Amino acid sequence: MTTLQHAPAARRRTRRWLTHLALIAGTLVMVYPLLWMVGGSFKDESDIFSQLNPFPSSLDPRNYIAGWTATDPTFTRFYVNSTLIAVLAVAGNVIACTLTAYAFARLEFRGKKVFFAIMLGSIMLPAHALLIPQYVLFFHLGWVNTYLPLVVPKFLATDAFFIFLMVQFIRTIPRTLDEAAMIDGCGKVRIFSRIILPLTGPVLITTAIFTFIWTYNDFFSQLIYLSYPSSETVPVALRRFVDATGDSSYGQLLAMSVLSLVPTFIVFLLAQRRIVEGIATTGLKG
Repeated sequence: MTTLQHAPAARRRTRRWLTHLALIAGTLVMVYPLLWMVGGSFKDESDIFSQLNPFPSSLDPRNYIAGWTATDPTFTRFYVNSTLIAVLAVAGNVIACTLTAYAFARLEFRGKKVFFAIMLGSIMLPAHALLIPQYVLFFHLGWVNTYLPLVVPKFLATDAFFIFLMVQFIRTIPRTLDEAAMIDGCGKVRIFSRIILPLTGPVLITTAIFTFIWTYNDFFSQLIYLSYPSSETVPVALRRFVDATGDSSYGQLLAMSVLSLVPTFIVFLLAQRRIVEGIATTGLKG
């Protein structure tokens, strides 16, 4: 009888151990490429692809020093370009998407449901389907080889995902606060600035963080619109280390790739609690 009673407990422990082993194995599979990249950035060119061990024999910073100054201009310029574009994109998204979301969540106007449905439908539209029309438009405006195609659309509330995220968050704010403010003589603008905006802090931070990370890591759009070396960003500049017709500096490529992850890693590490809070409190009330 005692053996039968202990059998279910033993099976639960076995399942728990197997679950933990599976999670550890999955973690190793996910982390190995990152470890290989970091370790390879300290190795010689001949050792990068000849060893499966991701850990280097010594921490030699030669690839970092050589990679930083291997291009003209240096990576300092590329980091400044990436940071400038990302900061402007964050400002545009936060301002434009907040105003648009407030209009959809609180204001009443003709065609509101139709416009909201069109906005949601644009989320499902592939970005590549808009590439040629957008490029033709920006070319005729004279914006190609400038930062305007990457920044101006952000100030026009073109990111429907963040609009939807903010709309759902604003809908969780009780309308009684709006009504109380209206009794005190506040108009729509003052209600937005005094009531809604201070309460949307978590979702604003979430929007800012994701916009920064996605814009900073964007390669395709920046490759299409930026062709001058002095205007290139970090993701675009990394391809300089890979030459299909000649020698490739994989050690320097890995070193600069590791450094390219540092800004986004720091941003995410410092604000991860805000990201979870902003997403978790979205959509709690329809």
